[in-house]
Amino acid sequence: MLLDGDGWRAFFDAFEREAWRFEAQPTYTMPKEQENVARFLRGEAKPANHNASWHERVRSYVDSGRSIARVRIVRQPLTDYQSYQFAWGIPGNINAGEDIRVLDVTRDDYGLPLTGQDWWMFDENRIAHLNFRADGTQINREVHEGDPAPYREWKRVALEYAVPFKEYVKGLDL
Repeated sequence: MLLDGDGWRAFFDAFEREAWRFEAQPTYTMPKEQENVARFLRGEAKPANHNASWHERVRSYVDSGRSIARVRIVRQPLTDYQSYQFAWGIPGNINAGEDIRVLDVTRDDYGLPLTGQDWWMFDENRIAHLNFRADGTQINREVHEGDPAPYREWKRVALEYAVPFKEYVKGLDL
């Protein structure tokens, strides 16, 4: 089943304890972000209200006793989009209450059994795939109807090897 608009929002907001995301794409080409990505790349200042609606949602989840977290997969060097997110996006998301960790697979010494698919997992049992073209443009979101067990294992592995964002960015020139 495909999820969009109000259906996606209702599916997302229905979680009771935890929303957790696995982010594997090096670039996300989201139309609503393009102007800010361009500003960042030109060296302009971050707008004061950058990502304010997401921050409000995160705070409401946290205030209601729910958690929201993610692991972002990266390879060095960071893409322009990842640099933008690391400088402008992620710090505000963390301040709003989101737990964000980074798993750097540049050397891939671990041989980790992870998927290249982006997905959200809600309450350890509801999965939504986020499908993207090679350029990072989102195609759609769809409910995963199968067994959630592999996703729980991918989450466990990702969390085992990921580090908190603030630890990862120490020493990076952002």
